[in-house]
Amino acid sequence: MSRISDPGPLRVGNCSGFYGDRLSAMREMLEGGELDVLTGDYLAELTMLILARDRASDPSAGYARTFLTQLRDCLRLALDRGVRIVSNAGGVNPEGLVAAVRELGLSPRIALVRGDDLTGRAAELGLGSPLGAHAYLGAFGIARALAAGADLVVTGRVTDASLAVGPAIAHFGWARTDLDALAGATVAGHVIECGTQATGGNYAFFTEVADPLHPGFPIAEIHRDGTSVITKHPGTGGAVTVGTVTAQLVYEVGDARYAGPDVTTRLDTVSLRQAGPDRVEIAGVRGEPPPPELKVSCTSIGGHRNELTVVLTGLDVEAKAALFRRQFEASLHTVPAELVWSLARLDTADAPTQQQASALLTAVARDPDPRVAGRAFSGAAVELALGSYPGFFATTPPGNAHPYGVFTAGSVPQAAPAHEVVLPDGSAEAIGPPPLTRPLAPLTGPGPAPAPGGSPVRRLPLGTLAGARSGDKGGDANVGVWVRDEAAYPWLSALLTEETVRELLPETRGLPLRITRLPGILAVNIVVEGLLGLGVAYQGRFDPQAKGLGEWLRSRLVPIPEALLEGAL
Repeated sequence: MSRISDPGPLRVGNCSGFYGDRLSAMREMLEGGELDVLTGDYLAELTMLILARDRASDPSAGYARTFLTQLRDCLRLALDRGVRIVSNAGGVNPEGLVAAVRELGLSPRIALVRGDDLTGRAAELGLGSPLGAHAYLGAFGIARALAAGADLVVTGRVTDASLAVGPAIAHFGWARTDLDALAGATVAGHVIECGTQATGGNYAFFTEVADPLHPGFPIAEIHRDGTSVITKHPGTGGAVTVGTVTAQLVYEVGDARYAGPDVTTRLDTVSLRQAGPDRVEIAGVRGEPPPPELKVSCTSIGGHRNELTVVLTGLDVEAKAALFRRQFEASLHTVPAELVWSLARLDTADAPTQQQASALLTAVARDPDPRVAGRAFSGAAVELALGSYPGFFATTPPGNAHPYGVFTAGSVPQAAPAHEVVLPDGSAEAIGPPPLTRPLAPLTGPGPAPAPGGSPVRRLPLGTLAGARSGDKGGDANVGVWVRDEAAYPWLSALLTEETVRELLPETRGLPLRITRLPGILAVNIVVEGLLGLGVAYQGRFDPQAKGLGEWLRSRLVPIPEALLEGAL
């Protein structure tokens, strides 16, 4: 009997949070301790665009080649140890990855989950004419593959959490109606999907992590009722604490209803508890029927982009910037469809180094015509080299324009994709849509708590008490903010109103905000719609994936009651 049919807890590890993650992680996880299943998440919105472009130029490409490299090293080890591997490394060409794995030999039992690719049907489904259109499939195809004895399951675009939920369905025999269990496993999958972000990586309070040099990858011990424990292999770096798990839990989410293809997970029901060293229990998660639509990732080439940054040193920075801008725009024979300027005042007065005396002026051009964003744009900059402001120089020489990508999120009915699993014996089985769905309704939790009073306050950085993690969802940015002391939560809840967020983050002015309070995990989640333009590949701002947005927010000064500061300074 295979280990995955064991009725005890299921140990699911993760060895990749993105395409390019630590190459040695698969071996580290297989050799580091006991596992039942090892997952690898290689896909993101930008990755889907990269892989779609790869396949457009080479029909045999379009999958994560680093995963294949890892399998060359570790497939024999995984088979010997009886560890199943589940990965979305198939990208936009999962069939191509399966063929490449077969060439490695060793005769693993391989299953393929397909049906996410809607590119050929995009127009009929109302998705336009994108370069790629891929539905986020659920976990039941993965579960069927494992139940049929697969050693390796290769998928295309499934939800990140499905990589862990599918093995749990197969292990415990959950049905579509086991919504609470599915929701609990979804939370566990969401926590481990980004690798070491759950074990102290990119953590707001990183100075408190005893061994931050080489964080171990996370493991979810999933139980029959959907509860789980997040941990890592003994002796590995990093840490697993309520804080590190909370940080990942609020990463790239919307409101309290976390929608997926198999279940809508109620994030406002999550309970976290430190259950031992490097062990955090997740319990109490409730699930609701999934929405009637599936999310679709649509990627396209939006045009061509070029960028120039010039350095302004010393005195009269604003006047120098204005002069260069007037000269540059006057020199353009054809003005690009988009020309965006930004001035970063990084300079300080009476600076001890030239770098500290310098500001950066950046011009970004976008245009459908590569000549307009390329040669014409660069030529205008070169011509000004000896005739502009004093101290003129650029960070890099002007170059050619490059294509830029655009991400848009679409939706299709649950039954639209031909969700199918090709089993190890070569037979194919259809995976039907969920029998019960429910339209998604916003759930932002309670309103702001009453502002605490009666204590003097000090103006200090928000991060004195609060952690944060931020990221991207298409053109939207999210910032999850939390505190670790229950006594501080009413203060945080009262502080982070729409008015205060706009004051602390001026770039959000004029953009829609959605603020969700999650008192169960002492967190407030903020979604800024449209902050990132048309997605990461569009590079609409200095930090195109909003990775540092949370740390900017933590650095802003806010009034903190002195009663909450004991032990924090």
